[in-house]
Formats: sequence, C-alpha cells, structure tokens
Amino acid sequence: MRTILIVFLALLVFSCKQNTSVKKVSMQEDVAILANDSLNGRKTGSEGEMKAAKYIANRFETLGLQPKGTERFYQKFTYKASKNPHQEAEFTTENNDSTQTGKNVIAYLDNNAENTVVIGAHYDHLGMGGEGSLYREGEAIHNGADDNASGVAMMLHLADSLQKRDSPKKNNYLFIAFSGEEEGLLGSNYFVKNPTINTKKVTYMINMDMVGRLNSEKTLAVYGIGTSPVLKQIVNANAGDLNIAENESGVGPSDHTSFYLADIPVLHFFTGQHEDYHKPSDDTEKVNFEGMKLVSNYIFSIIKDLDSQPKLAFRKTKNESEVVPDFKVTLGVVPDYLFSGKGMRIDGVSQDKPAQKAGLQKGDVVVKMGEHDVTDMMSYMKSLSKFDKGQTATVTIDRKGELVEVEVTF
Repeated sequence: MRTILIVFLALLVFSCKQNTSVKKVSMQEDVAILANDSLNGRKTGSEGEMKAAKYIANRFETLGLQPKGTERFYQKFTYKASKNPHQEAEFTTENNDSTQTGKNVIAYLDNNAENTVVIGAHYDHLGMGGEGSLYREGEAIHNGADDNASGVAMMLHLADSLQKRDSPKKNNYLFIAFSGEEEGLLGSNYFVKNPTINTKKVTYMINMDMVGRLNSEKTLAVYGIGTSPVLKQIVNANAGDLNIAENESGVGPSDHTSFYLADIPVLHFFTGQHEDYHKPSDDTEKVNFEGMKLVSNYIFSIIKDLDSQPKLAFRKTKNESEVVPDFKVTLGVVPDYLFSGKGMRIDGVSQDKPAQKAGLQKGDVVVKMGEHDVTDMMSYMKSLSKFDKGQTATVTIDRKGELVEVEVTF
C-alpha cells in the first residue's frame, strides 16, 4: 500500500503539471490513502501529516480549485503545546524545539458571488497514540479512517460536485482541511483569527468530523441547527431516508466551534462514536462507504437549498455557556451520541474499567448514578463529576426495558 500511495501522489503531481483530465477519485480511495500506515497516523506537525497535506493540496489542484492559503494551498501555524490538558496551546512566532508547526490546506471555488460558504474537515489524527488515545497496549499507528479521513474524503467529494454545471452557483466555496484539531481545534482557531478571505462575507460553515460509520438505522447527528433561524427547517426537509438527531448548539468538540464563536452559523455532521474511536482499529475496512455517499448527497442537497437564501442571520444558541465539569473518575464507556431517548446509552465498554467490571453492556441506558438522575449527556457528565476514585455507587440502567441496579466502584 505504501507503493500505491507514492505512485498515486506522483500521478497527481504529474497530471496537475500536464493539465490533463484525471480519473475521478472515489471517497473510498481518498480514505484508503489518508488512513494508510505509511502516514503514521497523521499527528500534527509530523512527516505523516505533511504527506497528507501534500496529498490534499494535490487533490485540490487536480480538481481545479484556486489556492487560498498564505503559501499557495498552505497556511502554516506554529504553537507551543500546553503540558496542562486543561489549558489551550499557545500560538507563537517562535520556531524551536519547544514548538510544533501545523498546516491548514485551503482551496477556493470562485463563483464571483457576494458571499462564501466554508466547508471543512480536519485531517490530523493521533499518530502512534499517546495523549488522547484510548488504546492501552503501547504504541501503535492510529490511522483514523473515520476520524477523520472520512470527513476529508467527503469534503473533496463535495468540492468535485460543486463544480458541476447544475451545481449551486450563488455562493463561493472555501474548502479547508484543518490541522491540529486533535490538539484542541488549533487549525480552525488559527484560521478564524488569521483568515485568508473576508469572514464578514461567510454566510455559514459546514464541518464534517467522523462521517464514515452511518449505522443501520441511518442516524446522523447534525449540530448547529439553532445557529441560524432557517437551518432547522432545511436540515429536516432534506433528510430523506436519514434519521436526523438534532442539536441546536454551535459548540462542540470539533472545528465548527471556532466559526460559531466568530458569529458564523454552522452545521456539523457526525455519524456517531464507536468502539474503534481513538484506537488503532479505526481502519478503512470498517468505513461504511455507501453510508458516506448518502450523507454527502444529503449535505449537497442542504447546500443547494441554502443557495437561494441571502446571507444567513447568526443566532446564539442556548447551551454554549454550560461548562463541562471536571472528572476525578471514569466509567469507562463510549456514549452513544446519537441516542435521543432519556438517559445515556452505552455504545461501547472499555476493558478493565469500572463499567466492564460491574457488568455493564453495550446498549444499556444509564438512567441514574447514585442519587443523581441521568436524562441526557450533560446530566450524565454532571453526575459522573460527583464521584471520587475508590467510591462505590449504585448505577441504575435500563436494559431492554427492564431497570437493573449494579454496583460500580470507580
């Protein structure tokens, strides 16, 4: 596969220079290249991430898009990583052993329109693991096929679709592959503070992060529907066969947050967390490519519907002021973020963690922890923050319609 990557990159560069037609690249091919072992997990600032950046820039050029970075397609940023996980990294102009450099990859489709739509996806991942990894058996390549080669592949697919003759033309389109998302939304934060276009002319931003695991119920989470008055109706009107799990908030753990905080309406698309999240097992063969086509077509239909709208009005959403509490313990589960019922449904259980030791299973719905009712994700997190290491609590779960109490020791 390493040979395939080298040959593919060479062909892309050659085709750009020759200005000849190029074979259409599928989302599956893009994911396979970006999630290949030869990129060593695309950690921010690494050689593998630089290879991925070059691949994306070449794809942009092959698609006929204009460079819109500060150095052709690239926008570099240097930062000093924080040793405290609760503190943000610091951007700096220094370049030494204590700093790291990320690189956003930016392209532009100019329709000579008044306003611009930003379409983004982060392309960095966790490298060999370390901070942020849920893998506990030493170093291993974290390929991040779903997180977030899938989002980049979908962005490239949309970039291709938006150039066709019958595509919406009343907005320009700025495509950004963000670096540094896993380090704390660094690339999107840097772009918003150092934009390469006039962000006052940005009508809305679309973000795709982990869009490669559409489940059998075809449930897709769409965040940000409250960030402009028109979004809720358009998001639902175009759903088709998809089951939309709505969330009004413009704030979340991905790059749309940076744009929302700059008073830009956002939509963030997410097919849900899974047991391979932030583990070496997040590989290409587990991606649902038919599901990706469905999601990509859905996003395109939303873009097409919004094309007739004037610049979208921005609206602040209700829950951005809710602060995620600090935790002293972990339950050791992967929540099902697509669950819209009462409680917190478990989508995966980690080995040798409190939940697994207590017998909790995938599909269980946590409805109470000790004295604290759990009605949704926020109440679950608030409840979890009340416990100390070594403490034992009665956790009530709904297991296939039956309430079960288990003793959990944190």
